[in-house]
Amino acid sequence: MTVEVTKLPSGLTVITDTMPHLETAALGVWTGVGGRDEKPNEHGISHLLEHMAFKGTKKRSSREIVEEIEAVGGDLNAATSTETTAYYARVMKADVPLALDVLSDILANPTFVPDELEREKSVIVQEIGAAQDTPDDVVFEHLNELCYPDQPMGRSLLGTAKTLKGFDRDMLQSYLSTHYRGPDMVVAAAGAVNHRQVVHEAADRFSSFEGTAAPKPQPAMFGKGGSRVVNRDLEQAHLTLALEGLPQSDLSLFSLQVFTNILGGGMSSRLFQEVREKRGLCYSIYTFHAPYTDTGFFGLYTGTDPTDAPEMMEVIVDVINESVETLTEAEIARAKAQMKAGLLMALESCSSRAEQLARHMLAYGRPLTVEELVQRIDDVSVESTRNVARGLLTRSRPAVAALGSGRGLDTAVAFAEGLTRTKDKSLLH
Repeated sequence: MTVEVTKLPSGLTVITDTMPHLETAALGVWTGVGGRDEKPNEHGISHLLEHMAFKGTKKRSSREIVEEIEAVGGDLNAATSTETTAYYARVMKADVPLALDVLSDILANPTFVPDELEREKSVIVQEIGAAQDTPDDVVFEHLNELCYPDQPMGRSLLGTAKTLKGFDRDMLQSYLSTHYRGPDMVVAAAGAVNHRQVVHEAADRFSSFEGTAAPKPQPAMFGKGGSRVVNRDLEQAHLTLALEGLPQSDLSLFSLQVFTNILGGGMSSRLFQEVREKRGLCYSIYTFHAPYTDTGFFGLYTGTDPTDAPEMMEVIVDVINESVETLTEAEIARAKAQMKAGLLMALESCSSRAEQLARHMLAYGRPLTVEELVQRIDDVSVESTRNVARGLLTRSRPAVAALGSGRGLDTAVAFAEGLTRTKDKSLLH
């Protein structure tokens, strides 16, 4: 694998990883704008803009956009997240120029036809409705609001029916012009690609994206914790918990990921073994950590019978607190092996590789080598993991959100809120 990077005069970065044994290529455009960049009256506009990019350009109708890619056996898609928006394609190696032409066209020349805009607003309103019918989506929306109160990061990426109604062609064009700037954009490609060809095509087709970098979003402030119980008549109680994690650039990030994996990263994790295998209290339980530019989000999710919710959360709190001081070398080694395997398996997928390269450029300004990533994982020790776990439990109070019915939820939430109290008391002695 050969990674090459070129920065164009516009500020846009082109990064490629040539994988000679492949006949296909994955490529896309990643830009450093997402839900956290939105003002209150722009809530949901990043996601709407992503949808509207496929609804017609000055050269192609919405149907022609997808037909041109699918006519050569490729596929086209996009995604919006808290900090980034991506537009990407998978094609045969001979069709890389076509894919770049389509991707540049949908971003440089969108028409935002009013009829198409109104139809897409209706589609997203239906998407919002579908999310509201999905309990684990709903409970995480409430958890995000607790973690980042009165901030863009605490709002749903989809927006609301009310905010969507206020968007028009001019607002979309203004948001695109403000946030889609060369210095904040990365064209990434992996697989059967030629770096010089991609650079040449990108320089020609993305030349309109230039100028200074886009404005930075407001700094994230993790909230003061607390709880929220949302009553809904459901068969299961859905329980979530969050603590302030670490930002993308923190050197302890890999140690925290190891701790997260040991707690709830797989079937061998402590929570899965104790809560599901030994006690049969749930079907699903997992933990995760999402790092952002200036903050991090450690989260836990589980679903259980409402009557079991108090016992479930009491066990979870005990397992987390106990884990901090009882981590073993075997657990650390297993978590590190899982992380390295996941990293190396991702290298076998050109789609995963292109996304990884783009995210590295946006987060670090350079691609991290495989050897560097593996070394960072290897450097994690029992002591570094314990230290980062102690910091996790003292950095913030927990935010807890529960969705379901029954009096047991209030008791479960009270147990969860006590997660860091034992730690706080120990610090006083």
